[in-house]
Amino acid sequence: MILLILGLLAVSGGVFLALENASLSRRQVQTNLRRAAAYATVESENRELQKGIRERLLTPLFQRFSTLAARMSPAGKRMELGRKIRAAGSNVKPQTLMAFKGAFVCAAAVVIVLGAGAGSFPLIMIGLVLFIVGFMGADFWLNGKVSRRRDAMERMLPDTLDLLTVSVEAGLGFDAAVMKVCEKMKGPLIEEFDVMAREIRVGETRRQALRNMGERVESNDIKSFARSIIQADEMGTSLGRTLKVQAQDMRVHRQLSAEEKAMKAPVKMLFPTVMFIFPAMFLVILGPAMLNILEAFKNT
Repeated sequence: MILLILGLLAVSGGVFLALENASLSRRQVQTNLRRAAAYATVESENRELQKGIRERLLTPLFQRFSTLAARMSPAGKRMELGRKIRAAGSNVKPQTLMAFKGAFVCAAAVVIVLGAGAGSFPLIMIGLVLFIVGFMGADFWLNGKVSRRRDAMERMLPDTLDLLTVSVEAGLGFDAAVMKVCEKMKGPLIEEFDVMAREIRVGETRRQALRNMGERVESNDIKSFARSIIQADEMGTSLGRTLKVQAQDMRVHRQLSAEEKAMKAPVKMLFPTVMFIFPAMFLVILGPAMLNILEAFKNT
């Protein structure tokens, strides 16, 4: 059964490569026509036939599967997935990710059913691996990207607040200071500041724009920064002093977080040490002694 599936996969790959080679000449003609368009207007009679098998078959099939996956999934799940994708700073559409997961789950189900029908344990294990990679791997990749982006923004926050403080104390308003920071710095935090500045420019209030940024990022430090700016705006306190205090607090929090990670490092190193290093040490140390003991038992 495994050989049959591998044979089908090989035949499918051969058919795909053959169709790609068959459409190669048409795509070369299309490239030459594009080059000639700079000198004279040359139009193709049938542009659809000049596309490769990927554009004509695979892309529309994947788009239809994405639409089907979006219709079958609950609206709350799509909104939650879209929120995570925005927090990760990715351009992937929620329906595309759901289609990827659905395709792997369907393939895993087919492989598991075939393996159960044929009584093949390796085939069942392959199906389980496909299910884990497709269903859990996508969420693991997305959560990891969200966590890395959030950590990068939290590391940038104190330096960004310092530049905001200098700009505000130099006489700029908060909105102008945010735009100046967006001009001088780069990074994921600056991208969120740029989104906030664009929301303010299109008519959103500063308070709501700050709240939206806190909801998008899902970072306690950035939410604290947004709340402090909103509170300073409502109470009429000095914005420069508020930013300076926030920058100092964020640096203290970043130092404490680094110390916490350093304290966790020995505990995390314990598991690979026990699993990989200790067995090798025991083998090197006790191996010759065990050989001598076995040799002594053989002589007796």
